[in-house]
Amino acid sequence: MRQRPLSPHIGVYKFAYTMATSIVHRATGIVLSAGLLALAGWLIAAAGGPEAYAIAVAILGGPFGQLLLAGWSVAFSYHLFNGLRHLNWDLGRGLEKHEARRSAVIVVVATLLLAGASIYAAFFAGVLR
Repeated sequence: MRQRPLSPHIGVYKFAYTMATSIVHRATGIVLSAGLLALAGWLIAAAGGPEAYAIAVAILGGPFGQLLLAGWSVAFSYHLFNGLRHLNWDLGRGLEKHEARRSAVIVVVATLLLAGASIYAAFFAGVLR
């Protein structure tokens, strides 16, 4: 008798847009966790005195740090809106295929709008200056 897996392997599923949103939701959760570690490091540096804070600001204020902050903003926005989508599902709404796909598109559009607005405000409108 042939050995079979106990549960279906990911390869047996047809790729769907909603599958991608689920995978990205998990990935953004990981990114947010890493970002919280960076935030904790920044707070520790702020409490550590002017020299430690200056180093943290130099890291986060540089191009790489700004890229990380922008990515964290996108991850936060996506995780927020997709989390609201999941709450809606918990209430039994939006579970039909066409509704799930539509809500996935709404999540992506809302993410782009909120993340774009926050990145613009932070880096181009002078909120962080």
